[in-house]
Amino acid sequence: MAEDAWNSRDPAKVALAYTPDTRWRNRSEFLNGRAEVEDFLTRKWAAETGYRLIKEIWAHSENRIAVRFCYEWHDVAGEWFRAHGNENWEFDAFGYMAVRHASINDVSITAAERLFQWPQGTPRPDDHPGLTELGL
Repeated sequence: MAEDAWNSRDPAKVALAYTPDTRWRNRSEFLNGRAEVEDFLTRKWAAETGYRLIKEIWAHSENRIAVRFCYEWHDVAGEWFRAHGNENWEFDAFGYMAVRHASINDVSITAAERLFQWPQGTPRPDDHPGLTELGL
């Protein structure tokens, strides 16, 4: 569900999955609350054009999940990147994400090296391979 929501590129919709006082670290940015998350996602997707994401659960416990992910995007100059990252999530008693820590590295790729080519803004197709199947 998180992958599909993020692939929608709808900041307001995505922000609703988090507690009103959610705390984030995303790369070197520290965010507090849904409003900051929505603003961050608006800026992110304005800069990261062509964004497509695949997430994979790495480990979980009662209220925490570790996720690994990759997403592809290009900048305004048309240069493509594949971002590789890990997230640690902590949920409240109602299932909303209260804490998110994301560590992300971007790798420059050519357009020919892209692996995520379904229509932008839509969920990954059911028959599209995941990260493990792609060797990522």
